[in-house]
Formats: sequence, structure tokens, C-alpha cells
Amino acid sequence: MSPLPVITGLGFITSIGQDRSTVVRSLREMTHGFEPVEFFGNPKLPVKVAGTVKGFNFPTPNWRDWTWPEQFSVDRELLRGLAPHGVYALCALQQALADAGLEADQLTDGTTGLFCASAGSPLLLGHFLDQMHATRGERGNPMGIVSSIAGTLNFNLAAHYRISGAVCGFVSACASSSHALGYAMDEIRLGRQQRMLVVGAEDMNAESIVSFSSLRALSGNPDPATASRPFDRKRDGFVGTGGSVALVVESAELARARGAPIYAELVGWGQAGDGYSVVVSHPEGAGLREAMRRTLADARVNATAVHYINAHATSTPAGDRSEALALHAVFTAAGAKPRISSTKALTGHGLSLAGAMEAAFCALAIDEGFIPGAAHLDEPDPVCAGLDLPRTSLDEAPQFVLNNSSGFGGSNVCHLLRRPA
Repeated sequence: MSPLPVITGLGFITSIGQDRSTVVRSLREMTHGFEPVEFFGNPKLPVKVAGTVKGFNFPTPNWRDWTWPEQFSVDRELLRGLAPHGVYALCALQQALADAGLEADQLTDGTTGLFCASAGSPLLLGHFLDQMHATRGERGNPMGIVSSIAGTLNFNLAAHYRISGAVCGFVSACASSSHALGYAMDEIRLGRQQRMLVVGAEDMNAESIVSFSSLRALSGNPDPATASRPFDRKRDGFVGTGGSVALVVESAELARARGAPIYAELVGWGQAGDGYSVVVSHPEGAGLREAMRRTLADARVNATAVHYINAHATSTPAGDRSEALALHAVFTAAGAKPRISSTKALTGHGLSLAGAMEAAFCALAIDEGFIPGAAHLDEPDPVCAGLDLPRTSLDEAPQFVLNNSSGFGGSNVCHLLRRPA
């Protein structure tokens, strides 16, 4: 029998909290993390709201100007190679390791790997390229590449923690950290690794968010209380956010041998492409439909057993509709009626970070025995008729929880989590 992957540690740097207890409270009470913003100092921009990461400040591209909450330890030498989201990631991973009861010297023997996901740092990449052009290529920051491109998380974290197991970065847009988690599961199930660290992170700044306005993907709603409203008929786009979430995933045998707490078992995952558009989801959710079916088949679980689904739903008109149709095809058609909500109504859309963040929320829901409500849902889109979208959080202990993610190019990834036996 293949080793069973389990989640033993979680770390959070998010718009709704920077520790487990605060995040749980925000999910239960449906407290959002949005604030008014004015990007580029330009009041004419239609983007007025973001999921801000409180206590962290990156006012310039120069790491010497950066600050973070005092409870986190960031080595100044390491900082030279980090992007803003690298600082988030380091702080989230410190939390996750402490939560799992692990010390840094337990990660270096080759049995622990590291899979990461981010889009890199447009802020730093733009800054370093401008510097290069200004000097006609005669001057550059020696840490410019490793701090700004998409692999910056795995470069820095693997070196810092002296990881000698599997190390890789994943880039599939908003499905990136979901891919990282899925392949981390396989590393354990195939016996290649005993433990995997999975980290997703993104900057939270104008450079990372405003570009999506050109796609007409961002909400223009200036009200933080209603700007992100997945599945609502009046939704008009997503609200951007950043931060980081880290998960420690181990074989169940290793976790139990060392007496580690187990949040949830990872019993299946699946992926499928839309084969449709570089940007827009398949209008009938074809790829996500197949990814969900493949996940259930991988876990050998029927649709009727799933109690809660954390939907990808970002609050865009087309994307939410596609997902609702996919949910109907897999669950409604099978006579299943799981509870469904999208926690992006509270956090905003974390892009590459989203899948890992929401998998961690699913693990919290299992461990704490509750289901996050569908926040800010006033008037459900008619396409959602027949889906169970609870308006408040519920004190129900889910046995099986499904986590959905979708990204540009039609990448769709799902994970199925189970309450520990």
C-alpha cells in the first residue's frame, strides 16, 4: 500500500490573519481582510480595494527599507535575495515548521523536499530591468535574478534550510500552488520523500495586481464589504491579495511515529486542462469537471461522500459560472448536495498562492469542525440554483473536503482531504 500523505503543519501570512487562531476566527465569523487602496498614487484607477497584508511594509524595492512584524525572524543577509513575497513565505514557513514540531536540522537529510509556487516579483524585476537600461548594462544587482524571477521562493528557501530532497517551483498561474501540493502528495505516495514542504506566496502591491485590470478581471467596486462576492449575480471581478501559506506534508507513518498532530489526510488529487482559451475558463467548466472526477476516482470516493467544497470561484462573472456548471455536472447530477463556499470572498484572490491557502483553510475546517460560509452572497446567480451555498458558517464537522483551483490556459487542479482516521 502506498504511503498516505497527511498535513502536520500550517503557517499563515494572509489578509485575514497571520496565525492559526486569527485565521480560524476570520473564517468562522466571515471577517474579510479588505481595505481601500490607491495604487500608484492614482485616484483615477478603477481598482479601489485589495486584501492587504497587515504589519508588513515594502515601501521601495530596497530591502533596507522593509519592515515586518516583530514576532518573525528574518536574517538580514538572507533578505538580500528575497522579494516581498519571499519575506511572507519565510514567515509562513517558520510558523508551519513550529506548528509541526520540527527544527531546521531535521530537514537536511534528503528525506524532506520543498515545492513552491509564485509568479516572481514584478516590482523587483521591473526595478532591476530599469536599472540595467539606465546604465546600459554596466551595472546590476548581483542578487537581482534570484530575488525577482518565478523560482525565487525555492532558490532562497531551499538554500536557507539546506534542503537536499526534491526541490522545484511550479508556474501554472492560479493553479500553481495546487500543482505543488498535488505533486508533493505523489512524492510521498511513491516513496520518494517522507516529508514535503509546500509554500505558495505572492507580492501584495500595485505591480502584482493592477495588470489584471487590463483584462477587466478586477472588481471596480470601492466597497470592501461587497467587492468580492463569489457566485453573486452582481459580482464584477476579483479583489487582489498577496501573502503566503506554508504546509508541512508527511507520510502518515512518519507523522505518527514522531507524535505529530495531523490536521487532515490527503487522499486524492487530479488535474485536467480546458483545451479552450489562454485566459477564459471553458464556458461549461469542462476541465474543472474532469479534474474533480479524476480526484474522486484517485481517492476512490463517491461524489455523495463529499461534505464541503472550497470553490475556486474568484468573483468573476465568467469563471464563477463555469465552476457552477462543473459542480452541477459532478455533484448535482449524482444526487449529491455538498456545502459550497469560496473563501476568496474574505481573502481576495491570491493568484499562485490561492490553492495552498485554500487547502490549508480546508484542513482547518476539518480540524476545527466547521464549514466557512459563502460570505457577501446576497443574490446568487441563477446558474447556482440547486447548489448549497450557506450564508453563514456552520458548526458541522466535514469528513471529506474538496479544494478546487483553476489557472490561465485552462489548468484545473483539485485535492480531496479527509478527517484523520
